[in-house]
Amino acid sequence: MRDNLPPYDSFLLVSFGGPEGPDDVMPYLENVLRGKRVPRERMLEVAQHYQSFGGVSPINEQNRQLMAAIQSEFRQHDVDLPVYWGNRNWKPYFAETLQQMKDDGCRRAIAFFTSMFSCYSGCRQYRENIAEAQAQVGPDAPIVEKVRMGFNHPHFIDTLADSVQQAAKSLASEHVADTLMFTAHSIPNSMADNCDYVLQLNETCRLVAEAAGFETWELVFQSRSGPPQQPWLEPDVCDRIEQKHSESPIGGLVLMPVGFVSDHMEVLYDLDDEAATLCKKLGIPLARAATPGTAPKFVQMIRELVQERIANSDQRSAVGTLGPWHDVCPQDCCLYTPARRPASAGR
Repeated sequence: MRDNLPPYDSFLLVSFGGPEGPDDVMPYLENVLRGKRVPRERMLEVAQHYQSFGGVSPINEQNRQLMAAIQSEFRQHDVDLPVYWGNRNWKPYFAETLQQMKDDGCRRAIAFFTSMFSCYSGCRQYRENIAEAQAQVGPDAPIVEKVRMGFNHPHFIDTLADSVQQAAKSLASEHVADTLMFTAHSIPNSMADNCDYVLQLNETCRLVAEAAGFETWELVFQSRSGPPQQPWLEPDVCDRIEQKHSESPIGGLVLMPVGFVSDHMEVLYDLDDEAATLCKKLGIPLARAATPGTAPKFVQMIRELVQERIANSDQRSAVGTLGPWHDVCPQDCCLYTPARRPASAGR
């Protein structure tokens, strides 16, 4: 036992959640957008994105597959931790999962967040959500400690580089992949100014491009949802494709959704639909690189991050110039206090 804490006895997969049927879509989006200054018209537009896919987000099923892959990886490497899963915005909610863990006798969990880059919505907010869930569960709710960010872990870089190379090879032989764009979820500039989101993204993109054999690359953004007057990270992926093609025709484009660990709705709609439609209109050969999903090296990375934490090891794998990220988030890490509308506004 270390620092008077119980030993680690469980693993928690932490994710965003998504609807699993048409009737779930609006309640889910209301969960996601509650209190945020997002126009209702935008919420209805996003709802239509989900309904065009039968009202089902692929994220929950992908998390089930990831859980199964982690369980298998743990068994193969003698990591004796039961695997649980909780979401911010849809079932299974954090409070439900933590209650189950408490009932099962779990006292201290290691968590992996399905977000590879540091920002309020991708890290701190999850930690706040978990703290709220612990308060709901009450005394003896399990302690939850996240592993460090793995944005520069060699297995993550290798997974993405392999994906980029496969995408480039998939273009017809007469087309050369001369343009590589990495996409990540846009966030408000005021959020980005208080975290290392862009720093980490640029480091990952540089490492992946180098490993995949691309000398040049660009980082672009997608899926912004805030009010038009609020500055968000740019350029937008479709805007940049159009602009770059007008400056010098693109011979072959590889899009790598670096900011997403699985092919969920933003990837399917913003890239496989909108960006693909634009490329077809402009005559640009496009290959969209696959997200990590359950790629063996990605799952291996999760297991190694867990083992590293259990052992309290100083041997922490990282490539590039930034080194391994901190294990414990500082008090002021990823602070963000957006102005919120009253809950009843706009209803």
